[in-house]
Amino acid sequence: MNKGMILLVEDNPYDEALTLRAFKKSNIINELIVVRDGAEALDYLFATGIFTGRDPDVMPQLILLDLKLPKVDGLEVLRRLRADERTKHIPVVVLTSSNEERDIVGSYDLGANSYLRKSVDFIQFTEAVRQLGLYWLALNESPLNGARSR
Repeated sequence: MNKGMILLVEDNPYDEALTLRAFKKSNIINELIVVRDGAEALDYLFATGIFTGRDPDVMPQLILLDLKLPKVDGLEVLRRLRADERTKHIPVVVLTSSNEERDIVGSYDLGANSYLRKSVDFIQFTEAVRQLGLYWLALNESPLNGARSR
């Protein structure tokens, strides 16, 4: 695992730019890999398709996952992540504009670690990203942290 790498799965260019801006404003300097649909996310994580040459042992410390994605939706991405030994312990934060109860429940049922709604207000969104980065990248201990860093 490349400690500190973040995978952002986001198809909306505006939301991608907003997230990148919020990370920069919050002084989160971790490497950020962006993929723009669910199929591309799965290809990246499992080193298939356009990412066939990628080292499959290099995994993100955190995945920020939108739900409303083209090709493969976020819930299916989450389902596949949790079903595979290589990815089942990677923290996944659902970062979406959906406030639908079925999306919230479905995300947690499939093993999401957190569910955050994208705020329309940039200041609120930046604060949420700052706290997200502090918790998931600095404070949280995951099975992957101890196993790979010792």
